[in-house]
Amino acid sequence: MPQLLSEHASFGGVQGLYRHDSATIGLPMQFAVYRPQGPPRATLYYLAGLTCSEETFAIKAGAQRVAAELGLMLVSPDTSPRGTGIAGADAEWDFGHGAGFYLDATAAPWARHFRMESYLVHELRTLVVDHFGADSSRLGLCGHSMGGHGALTLALRHPGLFGSVSAFAPMAAPASCPWGAKAFGLYLGADRGTWDAHDASALMRRARTPYPQGILVDQGLADKFLAEQLRPETFEAACDAAAQPLTLRRHAGYDHGYYFIASFIEDHLRFHAQCLAG
Repeated sequence: MPQLLSEHASFGGVQGLYRHDSATIGLPMQFAVYRPQGPPRATLYYLAGLTCSEETFAIKAGAQRVAAELGLMLVSPDTSPRGTGIAGADAEWDFGHGAGFYLDATAAPWARHFRMESYLVHELRTLVVDHFGADSSRLGLCGHSMGGHGALTLALRHPGLFGSVSAFAPMAAPASCPWGAKAFGLYLGADRGTWDAHDASALMRRARTPYPQGILVDQGLADKFLAEQLRPETFEAACDAAAQPLTLRRHAGYDHGYYFIASFIEDHLRFHAQCLAG
């Protein structure tokens, strides 16, 4: 049973923050849920980026107004386990606490608690269905940066579980970018043969039109991480090879932060609502 930590009225609905004891992670985990008035028509999971928490999206994106209009429930988990006691877990901003990369670690010492993929697709998904009235047949995934990587890869790794997927400035080819290579090397081990299973571009190259309704990606062209870390053109080429409809919008002047996300979050919410409508 999730424990309510705080809640706030917002656009006729309620924004809540919750904690529960996770059997998958082996530690308490926190997550945020925005519930519109009435039964939700669909549920959108938002996966945040490096250094963020379960509250970041709720506070910064300004998504509640449109979610209330569309009847979308919004769920945002934390980006990693916390308080693991693992040496070095707080040493670097782009790895460890706040940087779970939405996968199940297989290398010691991370494998014990860093099981974000199993937590999200099994435990948290079931909890939200059982305790918040989500329809398990109408679930969407959206994410930003590391969370954009998570949204794309989890959608591709679990076909049929999520009915829609979108991303803001995703790490689109993490196996070949510095952030991803660092995280994969430490979480998964030095065998690069295991990394492609968590790389959106590699997964898409092995697929065939997995999301016929399309995938929406927004990318700011003033994003300082674009060339080295994000590589949307690699994902774009993979979608072309897989006959996957992709709307990749490139925006002059926009950077990597939440001013960018807040500018286009309405488009993503409407995209998911349309995809999940029936």
